[in-house]
Amino acid sequence: MEPSDVITHKNGRQRKLAGATFPNENMRDVNRGEMSTSEQDVYEEAEGLIRGLDSEDQRHRVKPGIRGELGNVSLLLFLYVLQGIPLGLAGSIPLILQSKSVSYKDQAFFSFVFWPFSLKLLWAPLVDALYFSRFGRRKSWLVPTQYLLGLFMLYLSVTVNSLLQSEGGPNVVTLTAVFFMLAFLAATQDVAVDGWALTMLSRENVGYASTCNSVGQTAGYFLGNVLFLALESADFCNRYLRIEPKDTGIVTLSDFLFFWGMVFLVSTTLVAIFKRENEHGKGRRRVQEETQGVMETYKLLFSIIKMPTVFTFCVLLLTAKIGFSAADAVTGLKLVEAGVPKEQLALLAVPMVPLQILLPVVISKYTAGPRPLDVFYKAFPFRLLIGLEYALLVWWTSSIKQEGGFPVYYYAIVLLSYAVHQVALYSMYVACMAFHAKVSDPLIGGTYMTLLNTVTNLGGNWPSTVALWMVDPLTTKQCQGTVGQSCGSPEEAGLCVKEGGVCETTLDGYYVESVVCVVIGLAWWVWLGKKMRRLQEESPAAWRCRINQ
Repeated sequence: MEPSDVITHKNGRQRKLAGATFPNENMRDVNRGEMSTSEQDVYEEAEGLIRGLDSEDQRHRVKPGIRGELGNVSLLLFLYVLQGIPLGLAGSIPLILQSKSVSYKDQAFFSFVFWPFSLKLLWAPLVDALYFSRFGRRKSWLVPTQYLLGLFMLYLSVTVNSLLQSEGGPNVVTLTAVFFMLAFLAATQDVAVDGWALTMLSRENVGYASTCNSVGQTAGYFLGNVLFLALESADFCNRYLRIEPKDTGIVTLSDFLFFWGMVFLVSTTLVAIFKRENEHGKGRRRVQEETQGVMETYKLLFSIIKMPTVFTFCVLLLTAKIGFSAADAVTGLKLVEAGVPKEQLALLAVPMVPLQILLPVVISKYTAGPRPLDVFYKAFPFRLLIGLEYALLVWWTSSIKQEGGFPVYYYAIVLLSYAVHQVALYSMYVACMAFHAKVSDPLIGGTYMTLLNTVTNLGGNWPSTVALWMVDPLTTKQCQGTVGQSCGSPEEAGLCVKEGGVCETTLDGYYVESVVCVVIGLAWWVWLGKKMRRLQEESPAAWRCRINQ
């Protein structure tokens, strides 16, 4: 690498923050925040690029229209689909691990896989600033990250069966390390693709970038999660897709990983060879991207955080979701533990798609005013109550199970519960995003909103990890069938079984946790929720960043 080939480009743009079913609710929050910030950033940078064009060029510009850029739009859509594949696979692993009876501490450890998309703000300025000028600013990061994603998938395709079926149970540490790297690389690829979208598309069509993001990543997540779990399930395939039953599904995890690993390698090679950055079509001119130094970007983030109003708001965001952590992180795993097929649970996400499209449109009518957090405050206790309803649903599940599975009305009740939960969840989410847009300093809006979305996502990540971690310590078990044995630890449980006994759960920590979380959530709502509402009364000047101070 010659010094002349490496450019430290100034760029202050911060991108969206990365993100199924019950066990991956936090991942959905991440993805939603990602789409929102992406749209904000796209329009802000589009406006900046427009202002950079001289008036004569604007008078004589020939608008290419979307038909002239279908190739670029298709490429963006495909890149975002690729991004969603490892995220969907990561979301399916907890369900697979649960079917293999791993501990909830292991599930908590694996939940760190979902953190990189919430933390990518930490390294996004470096992705923006360091690159090979001869190869291309965005391709300098896109190509190596996608090659590494493909290679990691090929490695997993060879080793994943041994990792899941090793002696003593699945090798959760290695699985977590590999899938964490997949998520980290996907987050880095996301930063590069977001930036490339702004120069790949003309300024008239740059708004399609956010559409490509939302559609592509959602489709990729669906392929890697819902479709994979369905095709991997022998029961689902035998019931709906086969004439003659077999012991395995149509695809295995190893086959799936190998296929997409090869897709990553081949498609990345084609992009590296044939796709050039800043191609200029008819009526287009080369545009200069915004400039701001890497260190200046980090200083700006620190300046925003240390503002009293922003600091208070961040503390509230980091603690607001404690009350929902048991319901969001543990419920789906408990349903799988109770016998609900993981593929059926994943398929419940499909009928939710129309609802998830309509809800933001409807709710935004109530959050468009001067006090959007009022909606957040009103929806908060309802979401807490839904958490208790989830606990009742888990308790009821074990008693409703039949020899052939679960009756149709059971899935209807689960679907209804999930739909009601989505209404409360989206009410809080849309209200929060509306407030972010309302208070963000317009001079640095992209960085400001991305920071607030990062804190919001972290506020969902850490309680979910803690909630998973605490299920086992809060669970009480007794050794039945033998005298003088207990089940307080894995070693004691092993001795109980060795002596001919059976460890039976007398108090499930999930129910304890559900009640504790709701109590904590109600306390937050009564005392801190009102403080959050009062932040709406702060003057606009209280949210303005004094960069020079």
